[in-house]
Parts: sequence; structure tokens; C-alpha cells
Amino acid sequence: MAPAALHAPPGPADAAELAQAVEDVMAVTEQVLEGFLTERTARARGVAPACGHLWSDLSGQVGGKLVRPRLTVAAYLGLGGSDPRAVAPVAAAQELLHTAMLVHDDLLDHDELRRGRPNVVGATRARLSARGFAARVVDEQAHAAGLLAGDVALASAFRLVGRAPVEPSVRVELVELLAAGIETAVDGELLDVASALLDPEDSQPLLVAELKTADYSCRLPLVTGAVLARVPEARAGLALVGTALGIAFQVADDELGVFGDPQVTGKSVVSDLREGRRTELLRLAYRDADAAGRAVLDAHVGRPDLDEAGAAAVRAVLVDSGALARTREVAARSARLARELAVATLPAPLAEYLGGVVDDLAGRGR
Repeated sequence: MAPAALHAPPGPADAAELAQAVEDVMAVTEQVLEGFLTERTARARGVAPACGHLWSDLSGQVGGKLVRPRLTVAAYLGLGGSDPRAVAPVAAAQELLHTAMLVHDDLLDHDELRRGRPNVVGATRARLSARGFAARVVDEQAHAAGLLAGDVALASAFRLVGRAPVEPSVRVELVELLAAGIETAVDGELLDVASALLDPEDSQPLLVAELKTADYSCRLPLVTGAVLARVPEARAGLALVGTALGIAFQVADDELGVFGDPQVTGKSVVSDLREGRRTELLRLAYRDADAAGRAVLDAHVGRPDLDEAGAAAVRAVLVDSGALARTREVAARSARLARELAVATLPAPLAEYLGGVVDDLAGRGR
């Protein structure tokens, strides 16, 4: 049962006013984030060149659409919050948490590109290879850099929350939320890694999507905004909205990992197939394909040397088996639930604003 509609303190009068207010506060948030990265990089360079390289490479991975900070700011303002100084560092922390997850996820997936450019591991490899080190040494150093960069990004998320000018009791609650979000994401990441040991049909990609992506990417930022705004009764509704939104986003993102345009997404459309990632798209394909289709999947999915011709054959099975259409139905159903929950539980401007976010994130695979 969805939580009852709440009566929050007065916020923006409509979604347009909220959207403008969000962008105004996001400008402050970006300044906080940029200033923090500059500060920490300068400190690291004073320690040793290697430390400076690590922070510089990590800083290069921060950025993009800043969806998670924007969700925190939107929830805060939409529930009546009004102090940019309070929300900006906490919103920036959501982005550093996201960066940490990306760095570690790339490490686990053996990916060295992110958004079409070298990530921490890739940048470290290029720098050390240019200096003529042996391949084994470069591998070890690059792996260590990815692990340590993710660790320091996690620590930095907590540091930013600690800098927020809020009451100590609120800060403690924010730290608890952040720690719980990391714990849940690790649960999801572990299940994702372990799913490689399962037949695709026996995997649980929607559970992985909820734990690994939806919780820290959507639920945590939204609930954080409610805590900052001191509207505790909004937490339950925002948690449900965030979970549904995050699942829709991840399912759409998995589609882009196979059918997207790399020039637009910055993502390879063969790496997921080479890894044999247990997505809902792949699970449904194995479940519903005929014998000939399954033979194609068995021959190509999970091959490290998969080429575009093999990937095209797999895509044909994903379409012909109906897996692509059914995956889109899953994303659409979750997106619809997110919109309905927002309307039922949140102030109208915030519900309308989040409806636009749902349309943007869940419609990316179309």
C-alpha cells in the first residue's frame, strides 16, 4: 500500500518554478564539487606525484548529468527546503558515491573506458605503459589505482556530508543513510558478480538492479533530500518512487548496453555480451528463444573475442524471441509505477518534476 499524501512545508508553486530552483542550487553544488576536487588534488600532489595522478584521474571521472545530486536537491526544495549551503555538499556527496561505484564496477568488469575516455585504470595503464614498464607491472599498478581511487571517493562522500552546515543529529542520520546505501550497493554488486556462476535463466537481474543501482542512485538521494528538509513523513513515498525509478533506469540502461549508439551513450554495445552480463534482457532471451536462437546465444554470449557480426546475431535473437519487447515492458511498467507513486504521495510540483525525470531516464533506450 502506498503511503498517504503528505502535507509538506510550502515549496515552489509549480514544477517549472521547482525546476529553475533546482538548476540554481545545482550551480552551487557543482561549485562545491569542483572546489572539493581541486582542494584534494592539490593536497595529494603535495604528498607525492603518484597521489596527484590518482586524484587527477579520479576527478576526470566525476561529472555527466549529475542525476543523483539533482534528485537530492529536487527532493529538498520540493519539500520546502531553502538553504543551498546545507544541501549542496550533501548533494555533491551523492556524485562522489556514484563515482566510487563506477570506478569499482569498471574494475570488476575489466573496463578501462568510461564515457568514451580512459577511466582511472585506463589512464594509469596508459601513463605507465608510456614509461616502458613491463605488462605485468602495469596490470598490478592499474588495478591498485582503480581499487584505491574508488576507496578514496567513498571516503570523500562522507567528508562532504561532514562539512554540511546542519545540526549534528541531521548529520548523523545522513551518515547512516550513506553507509546503508553503500552496504546495499555492495550486496547488489556481489550478486551481480556471482550471477556469472548461474545459467542466465536462473539469475535475478531485477533484484540486482534494485540493490546495485536503484537504491543508491535514486532512493538514497531522494530520501536524503527529505531528511535535509526535515519532512520525515516523505521518506516512505520517496523510497518507493526511487526504487521504481531506479529499476526502470537500469533496465533501460541494459538495453543501451546492447542496442544503444556508442557515439551518444559513450558505452560499448558488445562489452556486456562479451562479459555475458546477466541482464533481464538476456534472461528473457534464454527463457523465450527457440532451440536455434538458444544455440546462437550459447555460441556467442560470454565470448571475450565476440565481434560485431556475432553481436548482431545475438541482437537478432533478442528481437525475434520477444525479449527486447518484454524488457521494454518491464521498464515501462516500473516507470509508470514511479509516476503513480509520486502523484499519490508527494506535493504536486515535486511529483511533476520527478515525472519528467522518469521520462528522461526510463525512455533512454527508445
